[in-house]
Amino acid sequence: MSLLSVIGVAHAEQKQQVGNFDIHYMALNSTFITPQIAKTYGIERSGYNGLVNITVLNTQLPDNPAVEVEISGVANNLIDARMNLDFKEIREGNAIYYIAEVPFRDDQEVNFTVAIKYTNQLNTTIKFKQKFYVE
Repeated sequence: MSLLSVIGVAHAEQKQQVGNFDIHYMALNSTFITPQIAKTYGIERSGYNGLVNITVLNTQLPDNPAVEVEISGVANNLIDARMNLDFKEIREGNAIYYIAEVPFRDDQEVNFTVAIKYTNQLNTTIKFKQKFYVE
């Protein structure tokens, strides 16, 4: 089973359309993934560790293929503690997605700001929030 399928099943993703691109994003507790998948991708599986997952699809091309992007981001909690997100690119078949880990405390809302660039066709920033709970 792939990381993409586990994450897709584990948590509802959100989407933002920017021009000819769909940006799919989600944040979830790392305990939603199996120990085997965590080991494969070097992810710390912990009740206090979240994952951010971003995928960018080109809707102008047939089958809406995933594209390789430049990506960076930060996460802030409500007391404005700031964490840089260190995204890893993961490829599974034709899928390309970017994951980053983010530590959290129980019942904590985290604000994400993610900058995404793709050649000269896409240069945008998405912002979203996720509340995390320790399981």
